[in-house]
Amino acid sequence: MEKYIQPFVDVCVNVFRDFVGAELTPERPHFSNKDDLNEWDISAVIGLTGEARGAVVISMKKQLACHLTGTLTGATHSDLDEEVVDAIGEIINIIAGNAKRGLEEAFRLVISLPTIVKGPGHSVQWPNGQARIICIPFHIFESETFCLSVAIEASNGA
Repeated sequence: MEKYIQPFVDVCVNVFRDFVGAELTPERPHFSNKDDLNEWDISAVIGLTGEARGAVVISMKKQLACHLTGTLTGATHSDLDEEVVDAIGEIINIIAGNAKRGLEEAFRLVISLPTIVKGPGHSVQWPNGQARIICIPFHIFESETFCLSVAIEASNGA
């Protein structure tokens, strides 16, 4: 499983360094339950299909989403407005696209357009037959955190 998760860790670190100018500290990945409650305010979801299926989800609090968007656009944001939604969607799109390249030795994948879920304490409904969900927590800036959740399962069940 590590060979499938490490590309996502590496890509996140590189994307945030190159596009946001921020250093990330990855924490130890752990399995999440589909029913886990969370404190996130916004999540961006990208579906994966092809020789494997699954999803990649980035989830964070409103304050971090606004901070990241401000860093990218130079404008101040205090709510999950259209520009914040677009920015978080673009971040997951870049992460998934780059991770896809890192996984090409194992799978040929197609990624979907990002879907955004927002609202305090929302949950992402993962399909019942989905592979185990792995949460990769990251620390950014001084005290902010976010989670990149990944669930990938080979289409042939391998």
